[in-house]
This record gives sequence, structure tokens and C-alpha cells, in this order.
Amino acid sequence: MNPPELHTILENASIPEHSAQFMSAMSGGEPFLEGPYLFIAAEDWLLAVGYPLDGEYRAEEFGAALSRALQRTRARDCWAISPDLPGNLKPHCCDRDRYYILNADATVSPRLDRLSQRAAALLQVEEGAVFTPAHRRLWAEFVGRKGLPPTVRELFARTETVLKYAPGLSLLNAWDGDGNLAASLLLDSAPHRFCSYLIGAHSRTHHTPYASDLLFREMIRRAAESGKTYLHLGLGVNAGIRRFKTKWGAAPGPAYEMAQWQENGTERAGAGLLMDMLAALPREPVSKEQFMASLPKQRRFNMLWEIEKNGRTSWIGGTAHFFCYSFEFSLRKLFEKVDTVLFEGPLDSTSLEQVSETGRHPDPESPRLMDALTEAEVRSLERVVCGPRGFWAALIGTRMPDPPDVSYFLSRTRHWTAFFSLWSEFLKRQGWTQSVDLEAWHLGHDMGKSVVAMETIPEQIQTLESISIERIVNFFRQSHLWQGYIKRYVRAYLKGDVDNLYGTSAEFPTRSEFVIHRRDAVFLERMGPHLEEGRCAVFVGSAHMINLRRMLVEAGFMVRRGR
Repeated sequence: MNPPELHTILENASIPEHSAQFMSAMSGGEPFLEGPYLFIAAEDWLLAVGYPLDGEYRAEEFGAALSRALQRTRARDCWAISPDLPGNLKPHCCDRDRYYILNADATVSPRLDRLSQRAAALLQVEEGAVFTPAHRRLWAEFVGRKGLPPTVRELFARTETVLKYAPGLSLLNAWDGDGNLAASLLLDSAPHRFCSYLIGAHSRTHHTPYASDLLFREMIRRAAESGKTYLHLGLGVNAGIRRFKTKWGAAPGPAYEMAQWQENGTERAGAGLLMDMLAALPREPVSKEQFMASLPKQRRFNMLWEIEKNGRTSWIGGTAHFFCYSFEFSLRKLFEKVDTVLFEGPLDSTSLEQVSETGRHPDPESPRLMDALTEAEVRSLERVVCGPRGFWAALIGTRMPDPPDVSYFLSRTRHWTAFFSLWSEFLKRQGWTQSVDLEAWHLGHDMGKSVVAMETIPEQIQTLESISIERIVNFFRQSHLWQGYIKRYVRAYLKGDVDNLYGTSAEFPTRSEFVIHRRDAVFLERMGPHLEEGRCAVFVGSAHMINLRRMLVEAGFMVRRGR
């Protein structure tokens, strides 16, 4: 699309989605016109903006333009927005709302003006296009405490990127006397007739009362001074957001309907719905073959060693907190030969929640991983953890349902919680939905064994706190190597090849002197009495088996491969 065409679009724009360069920067797609309608497309997706740039909206006309755009792009994943969807898209409607409009010459109420004046005495307002570390911290703080829709969260995540490629975007900022960012709004002034309010955030860490009101008043004043007719405040979204917009005098504007569908996917989608329905129907008892087929994929548990002393036999196995196969059959067979099962620590839900609760509440002054990573490194980590995220696919979460909020974990949790949470989310996306130690823990209880934890929760949290922040940062920076790492790990783990299990992962964050070697001695001391009695199975992280095999031999046990 050439500059004169872009100029014409901005001259006739009526909704924020008409800001073609902003939409292109957000999505990575290319804008084009079919008649008076704007479309954006890339790869196998298409977004149709059903608000005409010239004349009145007619559903039939928009439907015809959409047909031509589909023929042109051969898109598979499609989204359309319009005041009133064409009849054939009505069954695919997934959202209805209204835009909210505020006249640029609107009079600010005396109360809002007074509150804004109060904030103005404490804050300095300026407008720029530089996304600073302070913005990154404010965005992360705000997103972390708000349950935002995926569409809005994506706008926060991509702000720094789109600022570079969308000339009309700016940040309206309010700074306190100590240089802290109290609030900021992302605005789009590219459309000729209006200014769009896209997103905004205010800080509770560096809180100044009515900072957002001050910025809203300033936004209205600047829009009027620059010759804008009105401000576009976006969709109503929910009651709280509607209240905030209407208190400034905004009124409901054009209607909004959104449809999502797949071209040439009707039969597949229909089959999926049919299968969903069938899955929900009451069933006759399943056959043994059907039951076996429904179980997680099984593998033989080879990460196992037999221990013998004075004619008494026990076993020790290396576990994986996350894995892609189940070992239930092997473990069940093993547990038939033992009376006691030992684990590193307790794995009941109450204990796990205690660890999780601690991880979610770091000390205020403790370092955050977010401060050690650049914006590009954070974005790269997001892509690895969350997977491919086409614009609208990401907005509605079709590629990864409920993707983790990477910025939240990096900026709002303890470093070890961020590491385990993001690493496990990545593994889960690869189909690693099993846990060897959890499976063994539950099976031990189910089979009536005496289940023993060798460490307490405070001891385990002390260990987690010892994990080096630098090692986690380095591991995150090498997230592009994770796919290769887990492939090698699976091969070695299934063979029980502990010596090569970590051969390529010397920098794995938990492989440290404190986490592994110091605890090896503790585990040996605490498992010793049980091993002396025999008929015991011990489960420790597989990395501990590198040293523990030698230490057990030195303690007088005979150690050989499990059979």
C-alpha cells in the first residue's frame, strides 16, 4: 500500500482499526483495500474491517468485498468486525459491543477537573514515543494485577514493538518528583479526525492519586488543540471500563460485532463439534482395550537401580518433575515388592500450595528477573513459551489456550517460581503433561505403602532460594535451544542413561552445588535406615543419581541396574 493510499485511509478513518500502519505493526500483516473496506492479511489469516471508508455500511456490499478478499488471500483463519455482520457470518459471531466516543470539545466536569488539578501539583506530564524501562515495569505491574482480556493483554505486550513502526503512536506520561512513572496512556493520533485511546496503566507501587484522571484531561486538551473532532475510547468491554469512559462524557457510538471462522474448515469444525457432543454422552462401560487406549502413553521405567546389603534389597530411581510418558505399569510392579516409598519432599496438595504461595510473594526488595532481561529477550522468551502467536489467533487464544503471562512471572514472582512456571508451561505445550515423582507419590498412597518425605517444605524452599538468578537468566536467554535439549533428555531418560542425561545442560539452573551435591549427603543419611531394612523404593531427582550411586557403594551397598 503506497503513501497516498495510507493517507486516504487515515483521512476517512472512523474506528481505531482503520489505523492501517498501527494494525500492520500489531499483526505483522499487510493492509489492502477491496472497495471501501480495509483488510489485513498474512500467511493463512485474514482480518476484515467492515466499516466503510466511504459511504454507508451495507452488509451485502461488505460480504461481497470479503468474498473477493478471501479469493485473493486464500486465508484459512478469518476474523471480521462490522456494525452488523452479513447473514452468513452471524453463526460465527463471538463478540458484540459498542465503541465509545468523546467529543474533543467536551467540558470536563468540575469534580474531575479538581481531582486532575490535585494530581497536576505532584506530577509532570509529557508526551513521547520512547518505551523506557519504567514503562516496562509499569506495564508488567498493571497486567500482573488485572484480569485483562487477551486482546488488551496483547496490546500491552507489543507496545514497544509497535511504537517503532506506527508513526501516529505516542505515550502520554505522568512522572512523579522522584522520576517514577505514575501513569501512562498509549494513544494513536494517526487518524485525521480523531485520536484513539488504546491502553493505559497506573502504578500502585509509585501511586499518585488521580494520575489517570490527569492524563485523560490532558489527552482531551491536546486532541482539541491538534484539531481533532473527537476521541475514540474503544469498546465498552465491561461495566467498570464503561463507567470510567462515560464519567468523562463519552457516549456509545457505532455498534460492533466480531466473527471468527475457518474457511474450508466447515467439515472439520463440524466433526469436532460432533466428537465433543459424543464425548459428553453417557457411555456404556468401556472395554479393556478402550480403557488401555485412553491411558497416557506408557514406557518402561529404566532410570532405576537395585540396592542390596546384608541380603536386603531396595531400589532407587531418578525422577523427572515433568515428562511426556507415564511409567505407571513399571512403578506398580516395583511397588508390589516394597513396603516403604521415599521422596525428596512432600508432594501433597497442601504442601505444593505452600511452596506456590511462597513463590508468588517475593520480598519487596528482592531482585526481579525482568530487570536482568532486555525487552527483546523477554519477547523471545514469550515466543518460545507461548508458541506461535498470529495476531488475532493470539488475541482470542486459539493457538495456546490461556497462555502464561510471562511478564507477570518475570516481574512479580520469586525467581525460582518464574523459572519453574515458564519452563513447565513450555513443556506442557510440547505434550509433557506427566510427572514421574507425582505419579509415584499418588501410586504409593493408592497401593497402601508407607510414604516418607526426606525433606520438609522449609528445607525445600531454602533450596529453591539458593538457585542462582544468573543461571536462570542465562537459561532463559538460550530458550531457542530448549527444543533440542528436551529431545536429547527424553532419549537419555528412557534409556536410563544418567551419565548423558545432563551432558548438554551444564547450565540448567538447578544443577548447582547447593541444590545437588549438598543434598546428596542429606538424602543418603536420611534414606540409610530404610535401605538397611530393605523393601524400600527411593525417588530423587535424576541429577542426584550421578553422585548417589557412588556414595551408596562407598557406604557398603551393592548397586546394580534395576531389573
